[in-house]
Order: sequence, then C-alpha cells, then structure tokens
Amino acid sequence: MKNVIKRAPSKLACNWPNVNIFCKTMRFLAVLAICLMSMMSVKAQNQRMLGFQVMMSMHDTTYKNLIKDGKYKEAIAPLTTLINILDTTTICQDTEMSPEMIKAAKADYLYDLACCYALTKQKKQALMTLEKSVDSGYKRYDNMLNDNDLVSLRKDKKYQALLAVVKDRQPLSVLRKSAPFAPDSIKTDSPFRYESKESRSLSMVREYFKLDSVAGQGDELSKILNLLHFAHDNMRHDGGNRAFAEMDAIDLYNYCKTTGKGINCRQLAISLCEMYLSMGIPARYVTCMPADPLDYECHVINTVWSEQLQKWLYIDPTMDAWVMDENGTMLSIAEVRERLINDQPLVLCETANWNHENPQTKDYYLDYYMAKNLYYFVCKKFSRFNPESDYRPNPAEEDIRLIPVGFVNDNWKCDTTTDPDVFWAKP
Repeated sequence: MKNVIKRAPSKLACNWPNVNIFCKTMRFLAVLAICLMSMMSVKAQNQRMLGFQVMMSMHDTTYKNLIKDGKYKEAIAPLTTLINILDTTTICQDTEMSPEMIKAAKADYLYDLACCYALTKQKKQALMTLEKSVDSGYKRYDNMLNDNDLVSLRKDKKYQALLAVVKDRQPLSVLRKSAPFAPDSIKTDSPFRYESKESRSLSMVREYFKLDSVAGQGDELSKILNLLHFAHDNMRHDGGNRAFAEMDAIDLYNYCKTTGKGINCRQLAISLCEMYLSMGIPARYVTCMPADPLDYECHVINTVWSEQLQKWLYIDPTMDAWVMDENGTMLSIAEVRERLINDQPLVLCETANWNHENPQTKDYYLDYYMAKNLYYFVCKKFSRFNPESDYRPNPAEEDIRLIPVGFVNDNWKCDTTTDPDVFWAKP
C-alpha cells in the first residue's frame, strides 16, 4: 500500500521532501477542515460540511487501523464505503468543496483498495480497481512502481499499461507538455520596482547583519553566493512552521535564534531578498507554482540580478542552491525551466542541501520537485523591506503572475501576463 507522498515546500505548508511523509488522504481530510473553517467564518451553512467530514474521518480511520494490523480483507469494506460516499455525495453543490478534490481523494482510496485486493489474491478485482484509480487521476508513479503490495500484478500487461499512463503524469512530463509563454499586448512596461539600499529599513538590515563583511571583497557573483550561504546557515528551514513574526529579515532571524525553530521557504526567500536589496543588488522572491490546482504545495526561491552576467540568477536559500549549465555558467529561473523542457544539461551546485542534513540530487530536486513547481510564477511588483506583513492588507494588485498561454487556474488571483520579457524584465 505504502500510500504516502513526500511533502514539499509551499506557501501553505512547505515541509522539505525527504523529511516528512504522510498519507495523501490525510491531506484531503486536512483540506476538508480548511474549507470548513473558512465557511464557518463566512457562512452559517457549515453543518453539512461538518457531517461529511466526520463521516469520512470515521471510515478513513477504520480502514487505516485495519491495514496497520495486516487485516487487508477487512479493510475492503470501509474503503468501499468511502468510495461510495464520494461517488454519491452532492457536497460540491452547496459548499466550497470542488469536484476535482473529490475526484483526487477517490483516486487514492481506489488505489488503496486495489492494494487490498492484490494482497488478498483477488488479482482481477485488483486490476479493475487500479484502472478506476488511474481513470480518476492517480499520478504517483514512484509509489505505484515500487509498491510491494502490487507485486502480484507487475507482470500483467494491464498493470504495465496503467503504469505507463501514470508515468506520463509525472512533473517533467507535465512541464514538457506546457504551452509556451508569449508576448502579451496588455502589459508593455515593466511593473517592477526595487527599494533603494539607502532607505532607512534596508540600511538597518545591512548594518544589523554586517553584510559588507558577509559579502566579502570578491567579485559580484562571490558576494551573491556568500549572502546565500549566510541566510541558509543562520536561518533554519522548517516547511511546517510559519514563524509568528514580522515578514522581514531581522525579525525572522531573531525568531529563529530566540525560539530555536525554523521558518518556511517563503520567509527564508523574503529574508534573503532584503539582504540583497540592502546591498544594492536587485532581487525578488518568486513563488514557483505547480500546474495542478489541487496541489497546494509550491516553493519560494529568489531571482537575483547579476550585472556581471547581465541576467537574473536562480538562487534557493532553502537548499543553499543555484543551477549551472554544462560550462559552469549560472542560470536564471527561466533558463532552468527551458532546459528541463528541452532536456538540456543542468548542473546542481555541490552545496545543495537541506539544513546541512540532507544533500540534494539533480534527479530529485530539479527533475522531479522543481519540474513540478516551475509551471508558473508569482511575485511582488515592489521588492522591499517587510513586503507582506500580517498586520496590514496585502491586496492582489501588488502581485503579478507569469502563466503559459491558455493556462486556466484561479488559485492565485492577481495581475497576469504570458510575456516572459515583461516578467523577467531587466531592473
């Protein structure tokens, strides 16, 4: 069964992969709770959602406990009940629960049911159920490929055909099927601004961290990398924790030092962005988003302008990472995306790691994780100190996103362009 996924950095919850694993259906139940809380604060019609959540949780807990005890045959009944509930519910008609969310949850329950059938030597039922899971959108290829619960099916042609379908749903395949970016006649001028290093707030950042000393006396690229290492080494990453602090480098740094806790990828990227700006180096923090509207896990990194190379650079403080071509030239976020799509060489820096505990590989970090999260991009129009405080409004018009032509996804409502020359304009 092994029905687990690696959790990745995101705006909502950004645990780094290889650190925590959890059942996909648990994420579905968590989203149910989020929808419920949202509705409780906005509408009085939460009673039905609450009943639905309780019913799903009860059967979900039952089948998981049975599987934990090795009672696969007994787990079939509660799993079947869960699937029937999802098949017959009309919860989407009068709540904020989307049909896509129901379908995704059904795919995972069907997968677990197929495993139970396979483990109880009901091969025909297992293959039929696995097909229904794939038809409902199941897409975790590595899980399906390596799941020992499905060993009895692996030589079957039907299983192999279904595995091929799921493989085609992998992040790199999805990215390669993306429509291109294209010139956008709506927006012609660059919408981006950068706070001056002479501002009081950024001068304070520079002095507080003694960034002239941190950056060193080398060339521009060495200074950019020294600042990256400093942020990575002094501000631990914890994707499951959104620090209760102001969204600025000084407050977030002190939060880490006084509590011993880490901060999420967004807060890390905001901190490093301010450090670059305080040194007069144009920078933005960029939210890298997946194509799947049900995937709420994204990753936030930095784009940093190099006068030396006359280009933006891909900088990831969570991973102490940058990316190069085969000649060792540092690449931009846009170049990394294009090279993934076109199967061109990419070299991940040797320092890439998570909290100095987990070294990262190009195969996982770029070909899988970032391939998923480089589908479209969002960032602030004005790069500045404390860009999105919890204590003041953060209107959508402050953001802009770059999407492929024809892409429809309303998870992030803000100004939109399909023109990469606008989004990656020279500062």
